[in-house]
Amino acid sequence: MAIDLAAALQRFPRYALLDGPTPIQRLAGLEAALGAAANGVRLYVKRDDHMSLGGGGNKLRKLEFLLGEARGMGADTVVTVGGLQSNHARLTAAAAARAGLACELVLGRVVPRSDVDYEENGNMLLNRLLGAVVHDLPAGADAMAAALERVRTLELAGRRVYLAPLGGSTPTGALGYAACALEILAQSRESGVEFTLVVVANGSAGTHAGLAAGMIAAGKPATTVQSFTTLAEQAVAHAKTLDLTAATLALLQAGPDAEQAAPEALAPADIVVDGSQRGPGYGVPTPAMVEAVELLARSEGLLLDPVYSGKAFAGLLADVRAGHHAPDSAVLFVMTGGAPGLYAYKSAF
Repeated sequence: MAIDLAAALQRFPRYALLDGPTPIQRLAGLEAALGAAANGVRLYVKRDDHMSLGGGGNKLRKLEFLLGEARGMGADTVVTVGGLQSNHARLTAAAAARAGLACELVLGRVVPRSDVDYEENGNMLLNRLLGAVVHDLPAGADAMAAALERVRTLELAGRRVYLAPLGGSTPTGALGYAACALEILAQSRESGVEFTLVVVANGSAGTHAGLAAGMIAAGKPATTVQSFTTLAEQAVAHAKTLDLTAATLALLQAGPDAEQAAPEALAPADIVVDGSQRGPGYGVPTPAMVEAVELLARSEGLLLDPVYSGKAFAGLLADVRAGHHAPDSAVLFVMTGGAPGLYAYKSAF
């Protein structure tokens, strides 16, 4: 199902947060460090950590469309949810500051840690620097229920509130990565490098779903994209990504004014989600993650985050070392940002 993706995206309100396309670079130093273990695979990264606003990261692509929707509704306040070290929360605070909107973050305790580094450093420090009101919930509290209650309170006080979901991962938010798919395909044509696979981390599913929807809309197979789940177990992550991809495709076809677009029919095999790197749970370090973060830092001077991209990159390294990619194939890893989280994970390194 090929559609004019660029034209379809232009129908949606969008608030610019990126400076332009993010660069793609080859990991020649990493390939040299791997030596024979690279099995002749050419490794590239798309630097979605390479953005100027709020420390950069993939959530800015989603927030362009979410804030476009919020501003179109006349919102003066954005409320969102996440964990204490949520990258989405930090970038929502940064984007709201840029847009002149008030921001409130309702943050739950989804990682079994209570040390000072985790509770006060990293993204938590930046949230406050960016001017967000932070609601630090006790363990076991329902963040979305608390956020809905806060929205009601603000609305009773006369505020116009936009509630952004976990990770910004609605069909509207996923449009940001449909646009990224278009960007990747253009960069591939310009460079003459045809990527056989695009690899991403999968937390709230929006990055994978948006990329897959964009690839399908551009006439490419959804299996061009593979993710490693870091939040939910594999079956849950796969089901959510499948549903969100279908809903994003439907939105692209129907446009922003459609009452409710019928989801596109996708086969389960269209969506490839690997569960091998999640480890004991969300936000819990693994030896493979630590090795991946250290290897990329020491061979390329690039920083992965310990929660999402570190685990996903560990999965890519495992597949490369196991010979799962053909020699001379070009594999693109999307660096989704989150390096501030490293300061909350000092004990892992």
